[in-house]
Amino acid sequence: MGEAISTSEILCATGVDLSYGTQLAVSGADLSVARGEVVAITGQSGSGKSSLLYALAGVLPVARGQVRFENRALGDLTDDEISTLRRERFGFVFQYGELLPELTIEENTALPLRLAGRRKKPALAAAGQVLDRLGLGDLRERRPSQVSGGQSQRVAVARALVHRPAVVFADEPTGSLDSANASAVLKEFLSLARSQDTAVIIVTHDQAVAAQADSHYTMSDGVLTPRRPV
Repeated sequence: MGEAISTSEILCATGVDLSYGTQLAVSGADLSVARGEVVAITGQSGSGKSSLLYALAGVLPVARGQVRFENRALGDLTDDEISTLRRERFGFVFQYGELLPELTIEENTALPLRLAGRRKKPALAAAGQVLDRLGLGDLRERRPSQVSGGQSQRVAVARALVHRPAVVFADEPTGSLDSANASAVLKEFLSLARSQDTAVIIVTHDQAVAAQADSHYTMSDGVLTPRRPV
């Protein structure tokens, strides 16, 4: 399990249902996340775990129930407020990194800061600092096509954390990597997130990934269940 965490709740879901047409993808989900906490949600493909993740991030609207961030219901926010929240307070890591091929590694990392209005020079400087912490400083001027899969995923982690978000949503963040790279990337990811007091919600089918979390939930047929620690 991870290090001691704050008891201050930052994100919670209460009775969340999410549907695609007549198909119920998430049913009655309850979840509470504290500042600096790492939460893992495991389950088979199609169990609803990714749908729940995107509902928690305000990407997908809930059919019933409520998601609250810093005690504000996401459903009460305007589209502009939701967009600002996702840009400035949330971070995202996807299975394949999703780096922009036309940008350098440094520019990809700085992207959240640039979108938030930070000037180019300080944004790139901040990006360089995070890349250095992840051992990627010498790759700053390369393009995504010029780095390995493990390096690309480290850059995705750097990009997700460079603006010091309150919460990072990670969808199978090591799923495209071999076990050695996956372990290294996950360790660096969680270490950097915890040092910033950033909460992390990881969706994965990998029990080894879930074992690094502070809290662990399982999902089956849209139903979320807390898993008791051993």
